[in-house]
Amino acid sequence: MAPSRDANVSAGNKTNYKRDISAKVELVIGSRKHANDIFDVLAYLQSDEEKRVVCAAHACCRLFAALLERGDLFVGQLPGEERLLEGSHNPDDKYRMFVRHRYNSCIELLLENMGHSVYQVKETCLCVLMKLAAAEAKHPLQDQSWSEHYNFPRELVQRVVQRLLSDSEDMAMLISRFQEFLEMDDVRFYVINSVRDYVARLVDKHKGSVMPVFQNNVFALLSNINMPSQQSEMSSFMVKPEAKHDDWKAAKLKEHKRVFDRMWLMFLKSKLPGNMYKKVLVIFHESILPYMSEPTLMIDFLTAAYDVGGAISLLALNGLFVLIHKHNLEYPDFYKKLYSLMEPSVFHAKYRARFFHLANLFLSSTHLPAYLVAAFAKRLSRLALTAPPAVLLMLLPFICNLICRHPSCRVLIHRPTTAGDPCDDPYIMEEEDPAQCHALDSSLWELKTLQKHYYPDVAKAAMAINQPLSSTEVDVSELLELSPFELMERELKETPSDTVPLEFDSATHLLRSAREVLGAHFSLD
Repeated sequence: MAPSRDANVSAGNKTNYKRDISAKVELVIGSRKHANDIFDVLAYLQSDEEKRVVCAAHACCRLFAALLERGDLFVGQLPGEERLLEGSHNPDDKYRMFVRHRYNSCIELLLENMGHSVYQVKETCLCVLMKLAAAEAKHPLQDQSWSEHYNFPRELVQRVVQRLLSDSEDMAMLISRFQEFLEMDDVRFYVINSVRDYVARLVDKHKGSVMPVFQNNVFALLSNINMPSQQSEMSSFMVKPEAKHDDWKAAKLKEHKRVFDRMWLMFLKSKLPGNMYKKVLVIFHESILPYMSEPTLMIDFLTAAYDVGGAISLLALNGLFVLIHKHNLEYPDFYKKLYSLMEPSVFHAKYRARFFHLANLFLSSTHLPAYLVAAFAKRLSRLALTAPPAVLLMLLPFICNLICRHPSCRVLIHRPTTAGDPCDDPYIMEEEDPAQCHALDSSLWELKTLQKHYYPDVAKAAMAINQPLSSTEVDVSELLELSPFELMERELKETPSDTVPLEFDSATHLLRSAREVLGAHFSLD
């Protein structure tokens, strides 16, 4: 390819670069004898001024789209440029090969400019590349006598994906712009395949080491993929499938799910940064599992994440819930692990509402043994002694609901005692196995203690155990995300009563003057 000609542009032409680029494009489209002017247009793509690069990118899109439509690009296996003069090709073939080589140079420059320091240049080059891909789809550059990929410009899209998945530059903003093209079903199919192959190649190359920038770019791209749920939803294609290509994989939902499975398995198999696990688990139950052909393939990943502890374990509950309830996953130590997650830090976790929502679902079955439910009720009651008021207003109804569902646990509230009974609590807080903590032999004295809480609403909620528990549960969904700020707002909005008692007896002599006091004294004398 010819060197940059940006230096040949005179200072006097700085304001006329748009006119110059447009004129050269018209000359090339109008006559083959001006084919060398393509070099001048491509030179602007290497300019140091972003406005020129943007203008040249749009011009290249218009130029090569017109040449593609006219059939001026060589179709098939392209010979090397040095062989054009040696071969016995006719003038038409030589021209088409020349233009095809210039087209390849244009693609290289556009891909390079996707890493430009100015976002407008990046976005423009990305959009131009995808427009050229659409033009290639209509006028393929490879022999299509037989191809499992039909007319789809697979190689060009694959190179765009690889550029988006940079290992040295954060491409999140550009990837979000790329989401528009992922709405096309065939583009999405080949992007998924490209991501899987590229991730596999880099993971093997780096031997399982963490690549934060690359993996963040991969996740940004994967999380922007919206999979269809039914075959009828697949109606948007860059390449319109014909009847004779009924077996085209890109048009089959089953094939989409299959490559979707392989893509996520390949990504999750690599060693991820700690914060990446949280990002994946946040979207796992809604954006990944429902669209997999074999969700059970994720059992190992989810169980490993559940065993990590902390926030990662809380987030893994969503995926495990789906696998347990919909795919019959057996997890013998599930409730034992859930019990161990009940610790003071869970009240302050970012995902507290989600955790207690799922815990409520897991403990909703009436077929759970009494000792297990009693263990959860007792542990939560003990933790309630040091919990903040906003949590207690959710936690106390939560505990009462557990007792309502399982009448055999009401002995924790109505345990008969005598004056001579010892006051030692048999419950073992440090025991990790709910079957060995002796919760069913204890009582919920902690709730009685909370009836003296400094916050009136908490004391009122704790009073519920003094009344016969109804069979109707309290809806805790509205209380899961209650915050201290909301409690403060609630207190400030309350209308105070008309009279606020300050003293039991009104003061009569406190503010009398010294003269009145002396007068009273002499009058007594």
